[in-house]
Amino acid sequence: MTNIKNAKGFWLSILLAIVFFVVVQFLINGALINDFYINTLFFIGINIILAVSLHLIIGITGQFSIGHAGFLAVGAYASAIISMKLELPFALALVTGGIVAAVAGLIIGIPSLRLKGDYLAIATLGFGEIVRIIFLNIDYVGGASGMQVSHMTTWPWIFVSVLVTIIVITNFTNSTHGRACISVREDETAADAMGINTTYYKVVAFVIGSFFAGIAGALYAHNFYIIQPSNFGFLKSFDILIFVVLGGLGSMSGAVIAAILLTIISTFLQDYPETRMIIYSLVLIVMMLYRPQGLMGTKEITSFFKKRKNVEGGPKDGNHHTVA
Repeated sequence: MTNIKNAKGFWLSILLAIVFFVVVQFLINGALINDFYINTLFFIGINIILAVSLHLIIGITGQFSIGHAGFLAVGAYASAIISMKLELPFALALVTGGIVAAVAGLIIGIPSLRLKGDYLAIATLGFGEIVRIIFLNIDYVGGASGMQVSHMTTWPWIFVSVLVTIIVITNFTNSTHGRACISVREDETAADAMGINTTYYKVVAFVIGSFFAGIAGALYAHNFYIIQPSNFGFLKSFDILIFVVLGGLGSMSGAVIAAILLTIISTFLQDYPETRMIIYSLVLIVMMLYRPQGLMGTKEITSFFKKRKNVEGGPKDGNHHTVA
């Protein structure tokens, strides 16, 4: 019965998502929303992918990675080379960006994920900076001046990418592999003692997260007309980290909500970068003081609907008695 209910909920969510897609596509085709709002919508989609992919690494597996901008950069440049230098289709560029980022995640993940806590954070931060410096010194991709990229990112590509990212990571989290990753987050020593290959699951989560960060990088590169190494500094990694922490470590819904809210705030304050950073800082300070677990904690939006149904339904056996 539970599986049937889950299936109904899944298909209802897909149906609502498709309705949202059609409405937005109608608005874009009819020129009812301007380029500013379209670009904001694209940026929200890209940030959702980044937030959900980092949520798998930090929120589910408990690995403190602050080098996510490195995978974003790898995906962006790899896809740009495929589409601009080799003149191959955008679909191939998109997939290649994800695959190359996943390979980079595997290469950095195997040695660094044996580390824990602050040491892992420093290693991933170092990786992100190494990637940025490498692209800064490669003339083939424009070096410091950047690389020109054609605008190929469209609303259907953004929508499909976001939907696939959420479905894949949700299914992975609910699988036995996802449960193993959660056990690593809760108590790595106990998980190891129970026979779970903790390093293997950490690397798997890291590779999957890197793959989707690479997809986001490909969409990012083809949404703007130029990409530069300076776009992928450590501050970009912290922006993505804020989405996950603000939303609640362990909550995908929280990461998505935080990505939407903070993208809207930063977009409307882009002419005032100092004000934007002050607001970011204040939001984080208030959250840490009054709600350290984040907006959603470890809960998902669906759990609130389940609770409401249980309250409204009440006991159904008819045998309950009132105690005086």
